[in-house]
Amino acid sequence: MKPLWKNIILAVLALFVASLLFASIAGTETKQPAVLSLSDVAKKISAGEVTSLVVNGNELQIVLKDNSTATSRKENETGFSETLKNYGVKPEDLQKVEFKIQDESGTKYWMNMLLPILIPVIVMIAMFWWIFRQAKSGAGQAFSFGKVNVRLFAPSKDRATFKDVAGLKEAKEELLEVVEFLKNSKKFTAIGAKIPRGVLLMGSPGTGKTMLARAVAGEAGVPFFHISASEFVEMFVGVGASRVRDLFQIAKRTAPSIIFIDEIDAVGRERGTGMGGGHDEREQTLNQILVEMDGFERDTSVIVIAATNRPDVLDPALLRPGRFDRRVILDMPDVKDREDILKIHVKGKPLANDVDLKMVATRTPGFAGADLSNLVNEAAILAARNNRKTVAQEDFLNSVEKVLLGPARRSRVITPKEKEITAYHEAGHALVSAALKDADPVHKVSIVSRGMAGGYTLKLPLEERRLHTKAQFLADLAVSFGGYASEQAVFKDVTTGSSSDIRNATDVATRLVTMYGMSEKLGPRSYGRAQEAVFLGRDFGNERDFSESLGAKIDEEVNAYIQKALGVAKTVITKNRKALDAIAEALVVRETLEQEEFYAIIKKFGFEMATLEG
Repeated sequence: MKPLWKNIILAVLALFVASLLFASIAGTETKQPAVLSLSDVAKKISAGEVTSLVVNGNELQIVLKDNSTATSRKENETGFSETLKNYGVKPEDLQKVEFKIQDESGTKYWMNMLLPILIPVIVMIAMFWWIFRQAKSGAGQAFSFGKVNVRLFAPSKDRATFKDVAGLKEAKEELLEVVEFLKNSKKFTAIGAKIPRGVLLMGSPGTGKTMLARAVAGEAGVPFFHISASEFVEMFVGVGASRVRDLFQIAKRTAPSIIFIDEIDAVGRERGTGMGGGHDEREQTLNQILVEMDGFERDTSVIVIAATNRPDVLDPALLRPGRFDRRVILDMPDVKDREDILKIHVKGKPLANDVDLKMVATRTPGFAGADLSNLVNEAAILAARNNRKTVAQEDFLNSVEKVLLGPARRSRVITPKEKEITAYHEAGHALVSAALKDADPVHKVSIVSRGMAGGYTLKLPLEERRLHTKAQFLADLAVSFGGYASEQAVFKDVTTGSSSDIRNATDVATRLVTMYGMSEKLGPRSYGRAQEAVFLGRDFGNERDFSESLGAKIDEEVNAYIQKALGVAKTVITKNRKALDAIAEALVVRETLEQEEFYAIIKKFGFEMATLEG
């Protein structure tokens, strides 16, 4: 009601302003030329002051010799000439005046009569029409508040198929069955197979969950409705459930059809973890989704595809058979899949002859599909900035480092002393990595600042790894302390440049002891239990499940791993000091050493391999 009263007050004010404007306009229109009586007109004609006279009905429009105008009115049903004679005007005086006779326009007459009445009425009608239209619109919005804003995928626009999704072979096979069921359901129902209720796509961010859903839409040829789970939730309890009902009603009317819910963890989190209990809006929405997917009504040809990167927080009722029957895991791509993904993203981009996408794929372990798409785009941008017509291999390799560490900061001014310290620091990392059998080979060493790092050493594995051994972890720990040990050996001091290395090494050593059970003294046991936060769900912190004395032993074992790794790093630096100096000197001059240049330097010296026992 408050907006309606507000609109009425505004209408009254607008009407008042319009009335004032009309009154002012009417006031200016009444400001007519001088009005003369008939006797005055007769006197002026006799005196020869009138040049012309127009008779329009009973109205007289008079033009005087001084170009001024005046008006007057004649008598009804009496000729104007006869009237002038009665006032003593001589005929010869009348001959000096130019007479014009005009018939009064009926339109003008009625306009003069009706406009002063019609204009306020029209303004009032327009204002009330606007008020009622606003009220009707508000009422319509109130009734449509529980309607869902679902979007129907148009296959004709930017159509994607499974051919546009590289890798994910098993995931595509699972979804291909869903597409085939929708296209030819009789083939499956003939042997008693039932249509799957839901398919849950699970994977890390950027692995292609939404892209795979778009490919399903392109392949299926059935109505495909897509919506984000966050669009269900409102501040008013019950609105989300209403929108879920509306979504499934729309999908059922066009069945067979597919509903794609992106980021379903926005409403699908485990119930009972908040203060609102069963009256929480999110839980009401989840309850409605559970009922719609597998409630009393089972005869439906609607398949729900949902995507999430947090399957661990989803409610168990959402994951049981009959709701999300299939759970499709999207893994991070391996080197072959990364190469195929790069081939898709470079389509339409002019490439130089030296581009080797296999080498780019080798340098990008841990990159998801979205990361590779961003890498290709950054390479194209870099080529355009350098005014090149094609994208070169150098652009791709520079983009890898830009995505990993940030853009190069060549304009950063550093002193020669800091440059020397950075060179020895990175040379220490590279030398220790090259000296240990279980460490990853060095691909690049640079002292060019990128992001927050003053320099970096790029190490990449020879092949894809799903499992990590204890020896590999110990080698990584030693490599982390390579820069620290190098600074200590050369300058007899250490800098803050090793802070991130120390932090990463501490994290790795802690996980070795508390998570992976790789401590010989403490044995294969996990220490610390994930604590479920009441407000935020899961994995908010760790709860101690061990005694104080055992905690002290854990600290001792973590410190033992760190000291052991530092000892190995110092041994490598001490035994190969000449190689260290040569690498550092080359970095000061060239700033960057590629893999071939680095190994060519250390081969000149009697390079000694170190063991993890130090």
